[in-house]
Amino acid sequence: MTKIDRYILVLFVRTVAVCFASLAGIFVVFHAFTNMNDLVDLAAQRRTGLVSVMASFYGPYLLLLFDWTGAIISLMALLFVVGWLRRTGELTATLSAGISHGRIFRSMIVAALLILLVQLASREFLLPTMRDALALKSKDLSGDDPQPILPSYDRMSGILLEGEAIRPRSNLIVAPHFRLDGDYGEFGEILAAKSAQWLSADSTHPQGYLMRGVRLPERVDQLASKKMADRVVLMTSRDHDWIQPGECFVATTINTEILQTDQSSTRLCSSAQLYRRLTNPAVHNSTATSVLLHERIVRVPLDFALFLLGLPLVVNRRGRNLFMMIGAALGTVVFFFALKTIAGAMGSGGYLISPPMAAWMPLLILGPFAYVHLREVETV
Repeated sequence: MTKIDRYILVLFVRTVAVCFASLAGIFVVFHAFTNMNDLVDLAAQRRTGLVSVMASFYGPYLLLLFDWTGAIISLMALLFVVGWLRRTGELTATLSAGISHGRIFRSMIVAALLILLVQLASREFLLPTMRDALALKSKDLSGDDPQPILPSYDRMSGILLEGEAIRPRSNLIVAPHFRLDGDYGEFGEILAAKSAQWLSADSTHPQGYLMRGVRLPERVDQLASKKMADRVVLMTSRDHDWIQPGECFVATTINTEILQTDQSSTRLCSSAQLYRRLTNPAVHNSTATSVLLHERIVRVPLDFALFLLGLPLVVNRRGRNLFMMIGAALGTVVFFFALKTIAGAMGSGGYLISPPMAAWMPLLILGPFAYVHLREVETV
């Protein structure tokens, strides 16, 4: 790496940092001052300082903001850096030495690709572990207020999972009311209790819900556990010592995330989690989930294509000023996201194109143009 490469790279990284810090500062200041009383109350409940509460609350959101805006900020940083180099005459002097635009911009192109790869790592490994924090609302900073429940049907067990409400952070269903469509004998058609706690699989039981304070059926402790297709679905204290009287365990793969009416947490799942959900035979998945998985696969090359589409703007053969270039870049970004939105809507609704094609179509359209622009600036 030459000295001019290091100089341009430092300018680019510094510009990216300043742009992101500006966006993050606006978000934190606006949100914090409109919800300061809630933050103070939460700090009092946790018996900790206000700064600690704000860090734990806004840290994950800033990481999510970086995931949303990384590609756009990289594009804008490219425009600002090239505009600065042109204003100081450094770009003209370098071009006069016979060096092409592509060689000058190479360090920024590589840096932009590294930023997209950091986004990928964050999206797959960090954000999925922060879904609870990212699900917090301005009026529910504890993240455990009762929320409406989305009834879901377990196709393998023949059980419709319903309830009065759900506490997301506690993984608890309030007043569960499960309808038994399968042949469960004396259990009848309804399984109702005061609460149902989600339990992960361990050596004593599969994953499912431990129902406490069972009201229906009335003699649940006297009933034997029931199987379906050689798989234990309903477990009682009669056959299992770890279950207390008045409790019943329901084995199912439908966790509390699927039962939430707010499906925004689905978009924070990793690609592996989305794949496991799509291949779960007990869960009915919409075509939108399939579109989301394929969008994850093409996200990095598609965002890189957006960055490359801005290269003709910085070459600036027509002598346009910086604000004209920024306007053209914003138009490119709007067209980019409009194409993604339209394709995603068509795939989710099953209109004309399949979910995989809906995710890949923007890359198939914009990818060739991005490659042509990259090759063009290497020779200009």
